[in-house]
Formats: sequence, structure tokens, C-alpha cells
Amino acid sequence: MKKFSTVIISFLGFVQISAQKDSIFINAKLSSDRKTLDVEQRIIYHNNSPKDIDSLKLLNWIAAYNNRKTPLVYRKLEDRNNRLHFAKQDELGKLLEINITSDKQNFLTDKKETENLYLPLATPLKVGESVVLNLKYKLQLPDKKFTGYGTSDINTSLKYFFIVPDHFDKDNHLNRHYLDIEESVSFNTFWKIYLSLPAEFQAQGNLDQTADNLFEGYLDSDPEFIISKEKFPVINVNSESFKTEIKLGYNISDQEKENLEFFLPLHLKFIEDRIGSIPEHLFISEKFRAKEDFFGNNDINFWKFNFKLFTDAEKVDQDYFGIISKKVLDEKIIADKQNHHWFKNGLKSYLEIQYLKKFYRDAKLLGNLTETKVLGIKPVKFFHASEVKLLDRYGLAYQYIMTQNLDQKIGERFSELSNFNDMAISNFETGSLFSYTADKMGENQFNNLVKNYISKNTDTQVNPEVFLKELAEQEKSSEYFSDFLKQKNRDNFRLKNFRTKNDAVEIRIVKNTSENIPAKLETESREGSKRSYWVETQKNERLKTFEIPAEDIHKITLNNGYIFPEPNYRDNYLYTKGIFANSKKIKFKLIKDIPNPEFNEIYLNPRVRFSNAYDKFLLGMNFRNESLFDQKFAYSLTPYYSTGTGKMVGTGGVSYSFLPAESFIRALTFGVSAAHFHYDYELAYSRASASAGISFQKPPRSTVSRGLSVSYNYYQRDLSAKMIANRDYDKYNLWSVGYGYTDNQMIHEKSMSISTQGMEDYNKITGEAFYRWEFAPRQKLSLRLFAGYFVRNETRNNTFNYGISRVSDYSFSYNLLGQSATEGLLSQQYILADGGFKSFIPGSVNQWITSFNLDTSVWKMIHIYADAGVYKNKNFDPKFIWDSGLKVRVIPDFLEVYLPVQSSLGFEPGFKDYGKRIRYTLILNLGTIINAARRGWY
Repeated sequence: MKKFSTVIISFLGFVQISAQKDSIFINAKLSSDRKTLDVEQRIIYHNNSPKDIDSLKLLNWIAAYNNRKTPLVYRKLEDRNNRLHFAKQDELGKLLEINITSDKQNFLTDKKETENLYLPLATPLKVGESVVLNLKYKLQLPDKKFTGYGTSDINTSLKYFFIVPDHFDKDNHLNRHYLDIEESVSFNTFWKIYLSLPAEFQAQGNLDQTADNLFEGYLDSDPEFIISKEKFPVINVNSESFKTEIKLGYNISDQEKENLEFFLPLHLKFIEDRIGSIPEHLFISEKFRAKEDFFGNNDINFWKFNFKLFTDAEKVDQDYFGIISKKVLDEKIIADKQNHHWFKNGLKSYLEIQYLKKFYRDAKLLGNLTETKVLGIKPVKFFHASEVKLLDRYGLAYQYIMTQNLDQKIGERFSELSNFNDMAISNFETGSLFSYTADKMGENQFNNLVKNYISKNTDTQVNPEVFLKELAEQEKSSEYFSDFLKQKNRDNFRLKNFRTKNDAVEIRIVKNTSENIPAKLETESREGSKRSYWVETQKNERLKTFEIPAEDIHKITLNNGYIFPEPNYRDNYLYTKGIFANSKKIKFKLIKDIPNPEFNEIYLNPRVRFSNAYDKFLLGMNFRNESLFDQKFAYSLTPYYSTGTGKMVGTGGVSYSFLPAESFIRALTFGVSAAHFHYDYELAYSRASASAGISFQKPPRSTVSRGLSVSYNYYQRDLSAKMIANRDYDKYNLWSVGYGYTDNQMIHEKSMSISTQGMEDYNKITGEAFYRWEFAPRQKLSLRLFAGYFVRNETRNNTFNYGISRVSDYSFSYNLLGQSATEGLLSQQYILADGGFKSFIPGSVNQWITSFNLDTSVWKMIHIYADAGVYKNKNFDPKFIWDSGLKVRVIPDFLEVYLPVQSSLGFEPGFKDYGKRIRYTLILNLGTIINAARRGWY
């Protein structure tokens, strides 16, 4: 604090020439343990709103770390990160004390736990006038592991902790919460900051350092510091047109520094030529590097093997071009990230695309992996993925999420975007559209437009929609861009057909939109020579006939290389000669792959799997049209050879999904299927099904999913002599209607379902509710409530009864290893369904049952469970049953073992056949594993 008086005098002198820009002076002392920060601060705040204001708002964003109920905590849980939720008190961040005064009044600030501090003014602040606020406060810094800002054993990172005005809310009346999305709030501000640090520590940040621990300068972003005992690298780039100091907030190897000294001047010159002047100072934190580096170029590590997609120099080149591009854009453009995130993100991807076109035009998406040999062969070459270019990644990412109808409109608020859509939509789709427009109008003309727009909006908040209007004035065919912000893109081109007419080829192109979007048509000869044409379309012109010279044309392509974000690229190819003229070729492939839109692909996938004790191992071949991307029309046929019976079995199905872009329905799917397997020794069953299902729309960040299904199933099965004697069913029809609700929150997981099922002999209604609470890290309590009731039951036996401890799998839907097993290890398999009891309580239920299942963590993989319920059979009184025991979670949710202890049957460990009473669950479903892994992305 020794420099306080000297600095404040010079600071006040500076204020006289700072016009209408806010100024902030900070004198901050970091405690010796780097856990608390004492701050003296002065804010000169100008009323830049169009009207007088009667209150001020300051952002107290350290309060976002204060407790479990802040928006930051909820957002982290959506990302499957529970660290902040389970944080200890000394790991949290908070405002410990504060005092705020001005020349005219003292402000009462008793709500230190709120992120928005509202200060009522004694007299309104007139337009253009200013007020000086004096603040004195103390902060408890959060642990750095939560957001990358705060303190750790090694260093301290400061950003978003100082109390500042919200420059995006000139009227000072809207709540803004810290969500860890790197949004700037204190733009166009002069800063002067003195940091008093513990011995041996030094600071480095995005402000110019004018003396020891003294930093000052104008910023259009927020001040950021890394405080450490280490001195991190600084790279100076000197060019004829700019001189830039690049400070890194982390250490790098000597080789990486050498690579950066070579690449950074090239990067900055490339960026300057396209968007204008380069800032004199750039600071790159470790967090910023991790967020903005080049996605998808990392080495692949498998067991003891390491496969390099790109050389170390290439990775540094690709990574830092994206990092530097975004950092320069952040320093030059002031934009509200919540509403206009797509502008800077799109320009970043546009610059990347232009850079890849120049230096990596022929590079593959999988890099050097395509040339990797295993046992003398190059296995990746068998996949179309080996032919996909690095440039194609922008269109493919959008295509992948769009095929699931989980994409979002470009103009969606940033906090509502899923993590994957942040990349695929805000960055890649927007960047592709910028690149497409630049290609059409000329890259130099587009770059000059960007330069001029950024230049004339220096130190001013931009409205990117104005940029789009200026773009449309220079390139009329880009008028559609503004509409793309407001809705999910489903604009599509289709090559309908062609015909030769005299010395020309007449090509008919269909588009599903009335917008005047141009298309890029490309022809290719058998020798590989190519010619390109831009096809202009008019408003409301959905069918375009376009003529080109009748040269040696072998193939016609629209928007080749995923250059325009279409929902369907498969209708953008036509051949002009041979049996596939005016149609697509068929291609057979092994194993799922990135789809090749040029072909109708049929995937032949060898299958080997264990089915059950009767069919045993199944050896077969799956024929399907689905690649790694979902398709609306899907078929699958899988004939198997059953090693257990020596007979042919298998499954097959066809489905079609309607995926309305703007609807409360995400997917409406109709399908038919059939199956034939064995459910007992020498006994087979056949099933024919027809179904319809609705998956309701949800915000992609939401963990909630809802669905409605209707199905009809016809079963025919072989019967043993004993079953015939018991008048068992050899043929039956099942109708069912069900609704399901699931909320896969990380802490409070919930699900609910209700269904009705019937046939000629019965009708029943079933309901189930499930709740799982993670009360401590990896420690959970699970509760399940089940209820089943027969509205009508005139069945001949117990086939369709509710199970108590075993399910009657008459619908063949539970994948039981021993479908008909009544003894032995296979009969001990446990399925959480119906009553859900783990002890072998005999009998089944033909009237009604309610049960309650409880499971809770005790220690590591050891859980205890308890079940209780009441059931009633016809002509019998209701009966209460219960059980309890231990559960060992060998592989949670996939392999678990149940050890019964006490139940309605007695003390079970005392029974001689206790080994036969132990139960287990075994789930061998790859889809379940994949769905669990992708939570938090979309």
C-alpha cells in the first residue's frame, strides 16, 4: 500500500483526459497464503445511457462461488462437473466485507452474497455526467480447480473477481450472473492496478507493466493476472506493420517456443491481412489456450501405443493459429457474448478455414494416422474417414449434431448452447457461412468489409446484424444470413437430374427454401479435371435450371466439401454416364464409418456376441445403412448362426424418423421389426413388431428427456410338452402405450414412467418412479417406487403376471442370459423390474403389487439395500414382504453382486443353499455406455 498516494495523484490527473471512458484504480494486497485479497478501489463511472439513471449496478461475481445454489454451480453440474457443488467452505470464493462511498453518500451493501450489487443514488446521475465510487473490500479467493480462476498450491489466477460496473447494461437494472463462459463486461475502460504480493511471487497479465507490480492501460476486455514464483515466456513479434508482445501464462518447452517464434509472425500477418491492425499486447492464459486450441488434432493413446495425427510443429501451428485468432478478435471487437457470440466465433472459424485452405488444403482429418501400418497394412485406409479432409471438419460437425435434431439456431443465447453446439454451431456453422459468402463475393472484398467494420467500431460495442446488412448490400445473395440467426438451418439443395441438350448440359436443381441462396456447382471429368460455377437463385425460385457446356463431364456436384451447412449432402451428387447416370452408386463397406455422401452405402458388419444359454454364441453379419451419423430412413438386417442350436436366427427392422426443426417434437419415429431366437433348449420364439414413438424436444443443455411410445407385438413360440399340458400360450398379441420422463441430473437423478399393456386375456397399468441422490462425491442413495395393477385378468396361467423377485420375460426384452432357467447360475441373474426384490421370494402377482426399493452407499463399492412391498393375488389377502442385504458394485451400473442378509424368509446367510441365493446384474449394452459417456456435451 506504500504507493497508494503517488499512484492516486497520477491517476486523478489522468481522469481529466479520459473523456467518457470509465476509469478504475485498484490497490490490492494478496495474503501470504494467497487465500484472501484486500482491495482499495476507485471507480469513475460515466452515465453513457440515453437517459438519467437513479441507481448503479456493480458485478460481485466472486459470489458465484459462494454456495451450491448459484447459476455457476448449476451450469457446472450440467457439464457433469460436481467439484464446486461438493466444495469445502475454505475452497469457496466469497465477498467477506465491503464498504462503498461516494462524495455525496454512503451505500449500504448488506447483501454480500449476491452477484449484482444495486446502489440507489441520492440524486439521479444525468446523461454524460460521472460519479466517483470508493470501495474497500476483502475477498476470499476460490480454489482454482473450479473454473481456472482462483488460487492453487502453485499459483493464483485473477479474473472476474474485482467488483466492476456492467457495461452491457447501461440502465443498470438487469441481473447478470457469472457462468464461466469468458464474457467480457468491463470494456472501454482505463485500468491502473497495483498488486502487493507475497515474497518471491510476481504477476503477469494483459495490462502493460509500468513498474514493479504496477499495471495500467486501456482494455476492451477484463483484466487478467497470473501470480506465480515462475516467470513465464514472452515472445516479441516485430513486423513492418506491427509490433506485438505475446505473454504466456504458462510454461512451454524450448522446442515449442522455437516453433512459436517461427509460426506466430506468420499467424499475425495472415490475420492482419484479413481483419486489420494487430494489438500491441496479447496475454494467453492456460485456460484460454485449452478452450481455443484446434479441436481434434491430439495424439491417440491406446494402451502402450501412441499414434500421432500431426507432427509437433503442425500441432503448434494449428493450435496457436486458432488461439491467436480468437485473442486478437477478443481485443479488437466488443460484443455481448450472450447474444452475439457467433460473430467473433464465426470470424475465428472463417480465419481457420482460410488458413487451412492455404497451408493444409490436402491434409486429412486423421492426419498421419492414415499412413500408419499395423502388421504391414494400413488399416485406416479401409475407411472413408481416411479420405476426409481436415477442411471438412467444419461441415461434418454440424452434420453430426443436425442428424439428431439437437442443433440450435446460431442466434441462441450462448448460455443456452450445449457444449458441442458452441463448437459446431456458434463456431463452425457460422464460419462456414462466412467462408461460403467470401468465396462467392471474393475473399478480398469480404476481408475489406470486415476490416472496415472492425475499424469504425473501435472501442464501441458492435451490433453484428448491422455487419450482415452491410454484407448484403455488397453481396445480395447473402441476404439469407440474417434469417439463419433466428431459426435452425434446414435449407437444402438437391441435384434432381440432368439432360444433354444440343451442345449443353441442362441441370435441374431443387432447393427447399424461398431464399435467394446461391449454390456452387462443380463438374469433374474422368481424368479428374474440374470446373466450378456459381448458380444464382431468385426469391421464391425453388426449381432452378442451369446450363453448362457439354464437355467431358463424368460427375456433377453441388457445394462439394461441405462448404455450405446443409442437412443432407447425399443428394448433391450425380453421375452422367453408365447405369448410375442420374442416380447414386451403391457401395458396400465393412464397419461403421464417416458417411460418404457420394454413395448409397451398405455396411456389412461381422457380429459375434453371446446371446443366452440356448443360442450361446451368435455368429452373423449385420447389413445396415446407418453410418456414424443418424439417418431418417434406417434399416438393419442381422442373420446369425446359433452355435448353441446349429440353426439360423436373427433380427431385422426398418424405421423412418421425422425430425421437425422448430417443434415441440424432436423426433417422430415409425418402425417395423422382426426377431427369431431361442428362449429354452430346442424352443424358439418369433416376434413381429410395429411401433411409433415420439421424443419430445428439449434444450440441448437440459438433462431432461421425455418420450411417448405405442407398439404392437405379435409373438409365436414353441412349447414343451409340459407347457402344452399347462395350457401355455404359443401365440399372443401385445398392445402397449407408455410415457417416460428422465432427468439425468448429476446430483438429483429422476425418472418416471407409466404404461398400459393388454391383449385378449388381460389389461394392466404399470407405474414406476426412480430417484438417485449423490449426497457426497461418488456416494449415492437410490429410491424406487413401483406399482402394477390388473384392470382385467383372465389369463390361463402366470405367464403375464408381475414378478416379485424374478421377471416373466414374455416380451423377450430383458436380455436374460437364462430366459427359462429355474436353477443354476443363470437363474440368479437380477433385473430391476416389477417388484425388484433381490431375495428369492417365491410366487408372482395376478392382481396388484406396490414395492419400494432402497439402495445407498456405505463405503467405496459396498452398498446396502432394502426392499419392501405389498401384493395381492386373486382370492388371497394382501401380503407384506421385505428383504435387505449388501450390494457390491464391481462395475457400477453394469456388473453388480447382491448378497441377501435378512428378509421375510429369515436370516438368509444361515441357509444351507446361501450360494444359490446370491444375485448379480450383468448389462452388456454398448449403447448404454456411449449415452453415459456423452452426457454434458448434448
